[in-house]
Amino acid sequence: MVWCSGWRLASAVSNAGGLGLIGSGSMTPEILREHIIKCRNATTGSFGVNLPLLIPTVEEHIKVILKERVPIVFTSAGNPKTWTRRLKEHGLVVAHVVSSVKFAQKSEEAGVDAIVGEGFEAGGHNGIEETTTLCLIPEIVDSVSLPVLAAGGIVTGRSMLAAMALGADGVQVGSRFAASKESSCHQNFKEKIVGVKEGDTKLAMKKLIPVRLIKNEFFLKVQSAEDSGTDVTKLAQILGKGRARKGMFLGDMVEGELEIGQAASMIYDIKPAGDIVSDMMDEFTRARASLCESEIIGLY
Repeated sequence: MVWCSGWRLASAVSNAGGLGLIGSGSMTPEILREHIIKCRNATTGSFGVNLPLLIPTVEEHIKVILKERVPIVFTSAGNPKTWTRRLKEHGLVVAHVVSSVKFAQKSEEAGVDAIVGEGFEAGGHNGIEETTTLCLIPEIVDSVSLPVLAAGGIVTGRSMLAAMALGADGVQVGSRFAASKESSCHQNFKEKIVGVKEGDTKLAMKKLIPVRLIKNEFFLKVQSAEDSGTDVTKLAQILGKGRARKGMFLGDMVEGELEIGQAASMIYDIKPAGDIVSDMMDEFTRARASLCESEIIGLY
């Protein structure tokens, strides 16, 4: 959710009863501090920060998070052993995002409080094993003793219910909120998301860091390079710097990197984040009731 989840989106989700997360991966430490302060002033609910551990300013980000007394941190893209103990020593709740059972178990060993299992369907950085949410979540649930949140492909109340059936204790939703009124990404990107059809996204750059992208001219360049066996150095040159900012934040739909989940094909409109939360919960409740009713009828 880099370039998408600033304080406006995080506070709107928290005000609607969810747990809003500030996506800090695209922020400098100073901008992160500004977003934390504004988010705190905009909601009385709990909120947190998503912190990719691979960013070069991770230590400075953590100093800001601790100084501003953020209660919850979701770490990702890195080794949780490096920072979990320090965060927990300051009283923070720590969840770590993983894409495999192996790293779920390592996260538990590192002392995190919860695990987010992110399937192959997810947008942005992804697992190289390409394990789907349907397969990943029950395996993680059976392999750890911590609460497990499901991520990847969850954009509706029905998919939320499916995640619960797999054993998840909750869900993490990204792509659906990228196409919200409060999302900080460019309007061009929001409209692009709404126009995504089945098959319009694909995992790319597996030799660097796997990322799911909307198929555009930039994606086709990457795919052509990968198909021809281009090495890591050349792929890094094609990617360059600021490619995600160019696409998602500045609105270049041709040469920008457009990160979104596979389930974007089920996103049909741009609406307030609060409405998204309530719509998902309403559909979840109806779907659960319908299943229970079907089970009762099936007994007779």
